[in-house]
Amino acid sequence: MGKVYLVGAGPGDPDLITVKGAKAIEQADVILYDRLVNKALLDYAADGARFVYCGKHPNHHSMPQEDINALLVALAQKGNTVTRLKGGDPFIFGRGGEEAEALAAEGLAFEVVPGITSGVAAPAYAGIPVTHRDYSSSVAFVTAVTKDDVDNDEYWHSLARGPETLCIYMGVKKLPEISQRLINHGRSKETPVALVHYGTTEQQQTVTGTLDDIVERAKAIKNPAMIIVGEVVNLRDKISWFEQEQTPAQLLAATNQ
Repeated sequence: MGKVYLVGAGPGDPDLITVKGAKAIEQADVILYDRLVNKALLDYAADGARFVYCGKHPNHHSMPQEDINALLVALAQKGNTVTRLKGGDPFIFGRGGEEAEALAAEGLAFEVVPGITSGVAAPAYAGIPVTHRDYSSSVAFVTAVTKDDVDNDEYWHSLARGPETLCIYMGVKKLPEISQRLINHGRSKETPVALVHYGTTEQQQTVTGTLDDIVERAKAIKNPAMIIVGEVVNLRDKISWFEQEQTPAQLLAATNQ
């Protein structure tokens, strides 16, 4: 029997891969990788390694999750060393838990290699610490894509009244709904908000505003982007270090080039 490594590839900057993650790529017979994995990481692979693209776009999945699970099982059963390379961290909205369950059900060996998630890295590269002793002692990693049986009012009510910092994944298209729900459930409309597009990469673009005006200010931002909600966003004015913030007009011009 082979073994599967569920590896977090990090948020985009290839230098942010862990040493253990890089070693898992080097020793793999087969590498299954996602859309947001920086392709430079594939250069760590040995000669003769096989690559399988499993990318998922917002409206199209090149390979359904069930097929990915089945392929991991089949490859491991044939004795391969398999590295499942996933953007960010495999256990933070990466469906790595489902893949681990599929492997465990077949009695196959696997190992989880954590990665740096975009919910921490993108704001950090934008000069936004997700916690700060003066502004936030709690943070929640949130997905804007919920299951059909989730009560959205209850979901957003608990988030509006709960953690001081929200890091919201997969939420760009739902930004108007997110902003309005948070306001409706008690967050001040003056709460600072940031959107960070392609965080940690040369394409990084950041726009800030408030719950009241972020929809208009960030209308040029597209997926992939992290949404950060909370007072910590204001620290960007003091400690931004990676890129200069662009005005909405500048951002729109850059996006249309």
